[in-house]
Amino acid sequence: MTKPSYFSPRGGLPGQEALHTGRAVFTEAYAVIPGGVMRDIVTSALPFWVGTRTWIIARPMTGFSETFAHYLMEVAPGGGSDRPEPDTEAQAVIFVTEGAVEIALGEIAHLVEPGGYAYLPPGSGWRLRALGEEPARFHWLRKRYRAVEGVDAPEAILASDAETDPVPMPGTDGRWATTRFVDPDDLRHDMHVNIVTLEPGACIPFEETHVMEHGLYVLEGKAVYRLNRDWVEVEAGDYMWLRAFCPQACYAGGPGRFRYLLYKDVNRHPALTPGG
Repeated sequence: MTKPSYFSPRGGLPGQEALHTGRAVFTEAYAVIPGGVMRDIVTSALPFWVGTRTWIIARPMTGFSETFAHYLMEVAPGGGSDRPEPDTEAQAVIFVTEGAVEIALGEIAHLVEPGGYAYLPPGSGWRLRALGEEPARFHWLRKRYRAVEGVDAPEAILASDAETDPVPMPGTDGRWATTRFVDPDDLRHDMHVNIVTLEPGACIPFEETHVMEHGLYVLEGKAVYRLNRDWVEVEAGDYMWLRAFCPQACYAGGPGRFRYLLYKDVNRHPALTPGG
């Protein structure tokens, strides 16, 4: 089995001799944020987080993607927060790419290392601390939970990429597969954060056009991605942000696997008032 690789940003600045022309683009249907633009000068500090900086690469925007926020977190050893989430209605997914963190839920602390996944329900009062001697780097996805009368709220989930079997897409001989940390038939969940894997030369062979919003962070490899009417080259460290109904398809174009972390909103009726 191929050992997973998880790209993490490093910040820094390019030299003064560098050309500024790059691949960043923001359109009415999608955005591409290349890894090369995730520099020190665009990081943020967060209230009640110690030894932490973050790249906020998606946030709700009226008329674009409205359901979620996506952060790339870098936490120094010993840093973290006992009050990480300011919104009591917000749920979270943490996916660790480097280092190790301790996530505490009540009196129980969980070690989460690279490839580790944690789903944290709204109001769970979770806490996080970076362990070890190197910074911890991880994704933090936030979404307000849409409760449904008669449907229980989900509980916390701790899982890992290595211990979760990918599900092959039908008719692909496993060349296109999805690692699902949540049962797609579990209606308690209104968002999924999965890992999609395409082997070299594999493709998404049609233009998906659907109601779900997407955030796609490339963990490994490279590909050519169809976004609305454009074909865009992407590689590890790049981020794609798609509004609802943006057509999308993909060819995995590198010598190794192409893998990305995928957010989508699921399992709820669309709101029938503007802004939902």
